[in-house]
Amino acid sequence: MSDENLVKLHIDLPNHWAIGGESMWATPLENDLYQIENVPFFAYGLNFQDVVNATSDSDDLIPEIRFVVTPSGHRTYRIMFDKELTRDKQVELLESLEVHGATYERANGKDVAIDIKPEGDHLAVYDQLDEYEASELLSFETCEVRAEGSFDDLPE
Repeated sequence: MSDENLVKLHIDLPNHWAIGGESMWATPLENDLYQIENVPFFAYGLNFQDVVNATSDSDDLIPEIRFVVTPSGHRTYRIMFDKELTRDKQVELLESLEVHGATYERANGKDVAIDIKPEGDHLAVYDQLDEYEASELLSFETCEVRAEGSFDDLPE
């Protein structure tokens, strides 16, 4: 796949604790279908390689994700490292998850999105992250749907 074939999709997240919306890369398929090509950093209920329906409200706006058509089987967790944790220690912790089928994308120096492949062991990743959280190295969240019919967080 060539990066020049990718397009941006958008999603509004008015209730999210950190951001009002998110854009992500996707491969256009056909009939308003797209395959997500990066790990979502803020949306809930979306995962790497999910096939989604996305349409635009006008010709000058990028397509807005409406719903998941075919889940990929990937799972997404998000990590927020303790600000005092060195980059080397972060990498060590992240690499410890690879044995369970997990890879990661960084948003910045402390926020990381974890992708767990369909054949990976998401429960083992969860257990390992739970141990790291108990040791106060990081905090994390799973990214299942929070608000039915939405990719957003629950309203306060």
